[in-house]
Amino acid sequence: MRRGGDLAGRLGVPFGRLAVHIGHLNSLPDRLSVDAVVARVPLRVRRPFGRQPDWRTPIGLAVAAVVGLVLYSTTGFDAGRPDVFYLSDAFLHGSAMLPRPMGSWDVIPWPGGYYLPFGPFPSILFMPLMVFVSPEQAAGWEPVINSCLAALDVALLWWLAARVGVERIRDRVWLVVLLALGTDMWWVVVRGGVWHTGHLVATMLTLLALIECFGRRRPLLVGLLAGTAFLSRSPVIFALLFYAWVMTRDRDVRTGAGRRSIARDWLVLGLGVAPSIAFYFWYNQIRFGSPLESGYELALLPAWLAALRDQGLFSLSHLGRNWDYFMLRLPYGIDTFPCFKPDSHGNSILFTSPALLLALWAGWRRAMPWALALAVVAIMVPNLLYYGGGWFQFGFRYALDAIPFALVLCALALRRRSASLLWWAVLAFCVFVNAGGAWWAYQGF
Repeated sequence: MRRGGDLAGRLGVPFGRLAVHIGHLNSLPDRLSVDAVVARVPLRVRRPFGRQPDWRTPIGLAVAAVVGLVLYSTTGFDAGRPDVFYLSDAFLHGSAMLPRPMGSWDVIPWPGGYYLPFGPFPSILFMPLMVFVSPEQAAGWEPVINSCLAALDVALLWWLAARVGVERIRDRVWLVVLLALGTDMWWVVVRGGVWHTGHLVATMLTLLALIECFGRRRPLLVGLLAGTAFLSRSPVIFALLFYAWVMTRDRDVRTGAGRRSIARDWLVLGLGVAPSIAFYFWYNQIRFGSPLESGYELALLPAWLAALRDQGLFSLSHLGRNWDYFMLRLPYGIDTFPCFKPDSHGNSILFTSPALLLALWAGWRRAMPWALALAVVAIMVPNLLYYGGGWFQFGFRYALDAIPFALVLCALALRRRSASLLWWAVLAFCVFVNAGGAWWAYQGF
């Protein structure tokens, strides 16, 4: 048995598993050597890849900083809608109302002031900042703040790629460049405004939830992150379907213990989401007297957009138009830089971000890619049925709600095989197109 103890120390395996092997040692035929037994015992128990920082971590932080600087260097457009900071200041003073509107549209006149229909969490997030600066100062810093949020999203995606199992640095760089410079995130940072800051915050929270899903899978933490993402961009609540499925992985539903474990995790996941849902209903109640009235039905709009809303806040009548802008609508060719003029209501994601098609090589014989794809569909359905469609935009900005899940699919593909020169060329095309989108942000189209 002393020899078995030496073996345990040498192998570093859990004692229970080692005991099974050593328990059979005396019954083995003499001709079977101890080396054969050793070969059957797991050599070591590894932590999941990406759980702890390694030598790639500072590289990821440097890449995030560089991307943030690139994005900041292209900012300068003033959307004139720093509502998120003024609402944050109002929260600090015990109010959910603004004394004056920041713009003509997407505001709700009410006795005593104006309300906003947008999710409140970005303003809650900035409340500590408002303790030290005025809303006017924060509004002046908006390009810096949004660039920092985008850089944080890049760093989180780097971390998520590690959790998924993308070990090669060049492949992680491919992923984060796609997010920051190859999707609508570039446009969102450049244009600024309350609508776009909400996208950056929701992306941050979704990436954090996905990092946890590929890590310890603590249902309470995932629920808290899912809930606050919902208070930033409401369609991401449908990602709960994916999060709930993740909690069932490695559980045997055929056994009572497995079913009880799943039920317990689902209950804790629900408890994590519940405070945000309760806050959402309370926030609506104190403003409009109804927990179900978010304000989107009441917001001021231009006549053409109000006519679309009259068909229903969510309606199948909006599906054809939104699908056109999301998947089909191409820009107009021109002879001057950047060689195209986008449609102001949207452009196909197949034109702005074709590198996302790498997700098709995620390995569809396993359940995970299908679960991620269903999350993308679940999140995009309400966006495609919504009357607004993103309004004035480059690309289809509502797709940012689902893009974190599409990027995990791309990461699964990169885990299997490194990005080829073809995919680097496709990424370069995405960067060129979205640089053109950032340029058009200043021209008007």
